[in-house]
Parts: sequence; structure tokens; C-alpha cells
Amino acid sequence: MTISELEEYFKNAPKPEEPLYLNPATKINNIDHFLESHFIPLRINPDSRVNQSLLFRLKALKLLIESN
Repeated sequence: MTISELEEYFKNAPKPEEPLYLNPATKINNIDHFLESHFIPLRINPDSRVNQSLLFRLKALKLLIESN
């Protein structure tokens, strides 16, 4: 899934209640802030290895929303 496809998905996806635990170590208090803070670096440099963890967390959030 591309970054633009993920952005489009999150524009239309239902927002779960906050706070949300992505995993035991990642608590999301503000989903909009989470999304923006992950998409900005990915837009600037999508191929950076440093940004791959951001992409992983966005995909994990998508799976969590779809499972509920």
C-alpha cells in the first residue's frame, strides 16, 4: 500500500476512541496528530530507511481500525 493510498484511507476511515493502544508500548492520545506527524516525513522522503517505522505504525493502525 502506498503512502497516498494510506492518506486516502485515513481521510475516510472511522476514528476510534482515544486513547488508543497501537501496541503495549505505543499509546495514541491524538489520532490526527499521530497521522500528521507520521505523514509529513513520509511525504518529504518516502524511501528513507528511518521513515520505515512510521509506515509500519500507520499500517498497524489501519489494521487495528479494520479489525474493529
